[in-house]
Amino acid sequence: MRFSQGQNLRQIIPVVVTGTVGAGKSSFIRSVSDIAPVDTDRKATDETALMKKKTTVAMDFGRLHLGNKISVHLYGTPGQSRFDFMWDILIRRAAAYILLVDAHRPSDFRYARKILSFMKQRVNIPLIIGLTHTDCKGAWSKDNVAIALGFVDEKRRPPIVILNPTQRQSVVQLLTILVQQVLQRTR
Repeated sequence: MRFSQGQNLRQIIPVVVTGTVGAGKSSFIRSVSDIAPVDTDRKATDETALMKKKTTVAMDFGRLHLGNKISVHLYGTPGQSRFDFMWDILIRRAAAYILLVDAHRPSDFRYARKILSFMKQRVNIPLIIGLTHTDCKGAWSKDNVAIALGFVDEKRRPPIVILNPTQRQSVVQLLTILVQQVLQRTR
């Protein structure tokens, strides 16, 4: 966390938005950013092309002002492990992170656990799991996803929030919870 220069002193909270391919990372940032988001989307050429036409190859960036004093800088990671060098670069400067998990693709849960493990090996910062696509056929419940991700003990789970990454209000609610965690930790 740091503070920006100038008349309006604003606390900047860098947040990484990570997750599997197609979980909603780019949509999450686009839906909430107060500025035109920066993205590095390119034509998908691997198995990702079966799910979507474009994919993030470096990062997405957006910014959200929460009140007059807090600016959340959002850094979206690529979903493919071949870009994990970007995960490493981004997570080391983050104050918190969000793991987006697609609730109706249980085949991706193992990979989501791999992302969690990668991040936990590098940082000990607040985490929220954002559960997307819960309205789709075959979507798993919040508790079942938590168990699939390795969070068997309810008391030791990070918050799990159901959200629609394309709806600003849904994303703002999740970010508000995360910012509160970050601020409590710095007190």
